[in-house]
Amino acid sequence: MEDRAQTNSVQKHDKGLNTQNGLQTILVREFEPEDKPAVQLIFSEGLMEMVPDTAFRGLRHHRESLLLYSAMTVVCFIITMCWWVIGLLPAIVLCGRYFYSRRVIHGYLEHAMSTDMGDIEGFYMKSPDSCLWVAVLEGKVVGVVAAVGQRKSGGAVELQRMCVDRSYRRCGVGVALGRKVLEFAVTRRCSSVVLGTTAYTRAAHQLYRRLGFRCVGVTNGYVTPGARCSLLERIFYRVRHHHYSLDVQNSKTLQMDNTDLGGGSDVSAAGK
Repeated sequence: MEDRAQTNSVQKHDKGLNTQNGLQTILVREFEPEDKPAVQLIFSEGLMEMVPDTAFRGLRHHRESLLLYSAMTVVCFIITMCWWVIGLLPAIVLCGRYFYSRRVIHGYLEHAMSTDMGDIEGFYMKSPDSCLWVAVLEGKVVGVVAAVGQRKSGGAVELQRMCVDRSYRRCGVGVALGRKVLEFAVTRRCSSVVLGTTAYTRAAHQLYRRLGFRCVGVTNGYVTPGARCSLLERIFYRVRHHHYSLDVQNSKTLQMDNTDLGGGSDVSAAGK
């Protein structure tokens, strides 16, 4: 994200956006039925990448969880008076966090596949207030993003389902997809673009800021769709939901003719 970009030109079309990035051309176009297997694969793989992100990287962001695990360690020591049990406890905690993170995120994936990502055409392509685009690089679908109009939110557009194939990150694909959603909002004279994410990776948040978004709130203990909210799940699975917003009418990013599209990292999955 912090590398300087080398962008030649940005060409805008009604149904697609071509971005010349070095020797590679990124085409962002509307979803077509034959794209569905590739889109679902990119989305599912990107979402499952969030399992270790949530289980391990997310741990240091939740002091209440660390205090709970410390208390569990003290209680175990008082009850057992065995040092080997204390030595095993961190491994047990990490295994528990991974297991429940995987179960919740897999449940969320099943929920998405049974709703919008299972019927992309019906959910995104039939309404003028929504759309889903794919990014094509070297003749291959390498990224996806969607936009849904939120009439109840004062004409805002919500950015959803942004995900980039792991093999094609750091090529500016995420920025190109994000800009397509912003253009969609401007074309429909919407007031703002909003998104939410539970990602802890620095690259994801850098991407949103690079596009002009700012974090307007954080929900601790966010309940992920597909979660069962059992006691053990609440102990080992806990995430923050970051809320981002961008005023499209006053965005400096949208006023730039050429955007920095190269050398940055792309988000694995966002807009949950």
